[in-house]
Amino acid sequence: MYDAENQLVKALPEMAKAAESEELADGIRNHLEETKGHVSRLAQVFELVGIAAKGKPCKAMKGLIEEGAEALKEEEGGLRDLAIIAAAQRVEHYEISAYGTSRTLAEHLELDQALDLLQQTEDEEKAADNHPTEAAMALYESVDADGEKVAAAAVRILAKLYCPSGIESEAD
Repeated sequence: MYDAENQLVKALPEMAKAAESEELADGIRNHLEETKGHVSRLAQVFELVGIAAKGKPCKAMKGLIEEGAEALKEEEGGLRDLAIIAAAQRVEHYEISAYGTSRTLAEHLELDQALDLLQQTEDEEKAADNHPTEAAMALYESVDADGEKVAAAAVRILAKLYCPSGIESEAD
């Protein structure tokens, strides 16, 4: 997770710049600061267990970031914001899973201080997962008066994010 969080620290500023909605950009910038805190907490966990704070390169996070960056290039305006939100939620779900597993391991090993740090981060990641959903719902309502056009674009975005190598939507 250490490398994954550090990758996010580098990627989030670009996502914030690409956001059309200032509210979404602010949310991403706030999450950047939170993510820097996650890196710091992970360094504390490493210190507690007597291991140097460094991470094996996280291929999963690299892939999630690359897929999100690809969507940024292909969409515009409010639809780009929807693509950012979809990519952000995929990242959050990955992080929630990783922190939940790490927290459970710390609990099993009776590493109470590490457990508390990991629980705090897991809780923040869960909260961060809720914010994009709220923003997406507002965007769905405001992106375009032509609901069919928005729905088709949303299907295309989701198809590319969840099946990046394959299925082209009939909406294209």
